[in-house]
Amino acid sequence: MAALKIPTFTLNTGAKIPAIGLGAWMGTYGAQERAEAMVAKALKVPPSGSEAAVGRAIRASGIPRSEIFVTTKLLSQDHASVQEAFDKSLKELNVEYIDLYLVHWPQAEVNGKIVQPDEYPTIVDTWKQMENLLPTGKCKAIGVSNFDIKKIQRLIDECSVVPAANQIELHPCLPQTDLVAYCRSKGVLVTAYSSLEFRAIAAKHDATVAQVLLSWAVAKGINVIPKSESEERLRSNATIIELDAEDTAFVDNYHKGPGLHRSLLTYHSTGEFVGVVGYTYEQLGWDMVEGGFVRQ
Repeated sequence: MAALKIPTFTLNTGAKIPAIGLGAWMGTYGAQERAEAMVAKALKVPPSGSEAAVGRAIRASGIPRSEIFVTTKLLSQDHASVQEAFDKSLKELNVEYIDLYLVHWPQAEVNGKIVQPDEYPTIVDTWKQMENLLPTGKCKAIGVSNFDIKKIQRLIDECSVVPAANQIELHPCLPQTDLVAYCRSKGVLVTAYSSLEFRAIAAKHDATVAQVLLSWAVAKGINVIPKSESEERLRSNATIIELDAEDTAFVDNYHKGPGLHRSLLTYHSTGEFVGVVGYTYEQLGWDMVEGGFVRQ
């Protein structure tokens, strides 16, 4: 079977990253076997779950390490001990280096409690520790996840290294237009997670819904990380199609429909506390109201 040609984007470090990656988080802990099998299948299709499982699949693939781009994340409870957390991830993956290491969330957790934005470790405290990973050569690039414009700008103002990437929820219901434009202006690659269905456009192009959404994002210069345990879907996900202007306009404007401009994820807290992972929407810099709906 002919090898797929996946387009690449260039990070601000000069490194190339595939425009379409593979999200290895299976949604539950303890799913190492599933994650390993999925990555193994994906590596047959030229290109946050269990790091050990991902590492095993990489080594078993026989593909040179230089041809695989590996991203993993710093968890909230490790914001005060970045080097130790990185070393643990590197050991679990059992690879020579990590291509991109992301701060998973801006909020830090200390002794099981989410600390406030001005308490230690702040995002600046954590980011300066992230910067110290780069001279070792074992970490090729550092980035963030779920960061808004103000937080990224604070890092740029108070630290030395501009984040290479910002991984965020992004799809037709939540296109994040202002954040994407800001990141592009600063040389920060946006990586999108989550998706939505668009069957009519898919049928028109004899493609899958996933191909439509992935192609829409890639055309905008956005890196995407879908996941699938089906080898057939992994291959189709990696095949970009060309959407016409009518299709693109429909997807671009989809979020303008009644009740559609919103997050689709389930991590939003409601009731006495409204927010995500211990931070209010205001602390996260997200212009949302209860349930993850974008403020009108």
